[in-house]
Amino acid sequence: MRKALVKNPSVRQPVATAERARSARPNRRAIAREPSQHRMLWCVLLALLTGLSGSAGLAESTSKEQMQSLDTQVQEIKSDVLSIAAELNLLEEKLLYPSDTQVSVFVSLAEGEPLNLDWVRIGIDGEPVAHHIYAFKEIEALQKGGVQRIYTGNIPTGEHQLDVSVAGKLPGGSELDTTRSFSFRKEIEPKLVSIILSGQETGIQLGEW
Repeated sequence: MRKALVKNPSVRQPVATAERARSARPNRRAIAREPSQHRMLWCVLLALLTGLSGSAGLAESTSKEQMQSLDTQVQEIKSDVLSIAAELNLLEEKLLYPSDTQVSVFVSLAEGEPLNLDWVRIGIDGEPVAHHIYAFKEIEALQKGGVQRIYTGNIPTGEHQLDVSVAGKLPGGSELDTTRSFSFRKEIEPKLVSIILSGQETGIQLGEW
């Protein structure tokens, strides 16, 4: 009597279980590769960022150097323009006021004089030639020792009369309004006349340079 062969499922069960365990087990090589790839990506990104920041810093440094160079060039051009303008003014003055007929009148305050000028009027040989009304900054400059050229013109050689009228306020609040006349002689060379103002009785004094 033949015995029936019965398949015993329990015999193959361990094999199937082992296969499923191997398939479910993660691939160690794949897991090992992933962190390595992440590290490489981070390194590349850091390198790119470092390069970009370095390029930005270099560009900024170059831009600053260019701006400084441009500022220097602008200052040099300004200086050249001012120098040329001064030379042109001197040339114009020589052409308009030759030395043999030139006369210049200057105004200043006596040393330590706190006089506040309102205006000064100048006349030569009975003709008005200059009238100046003073701003606060001009008064402040005169009180600090500044000198103002109030008039430059042409007169022939010989004797002339200078009329000076001054109005202003004294430190005590009283008004100053006075006029004086002076005689001077014009020679061949340029004539420089200095007018010194004060709040004293004389008020106006004449000097020469």
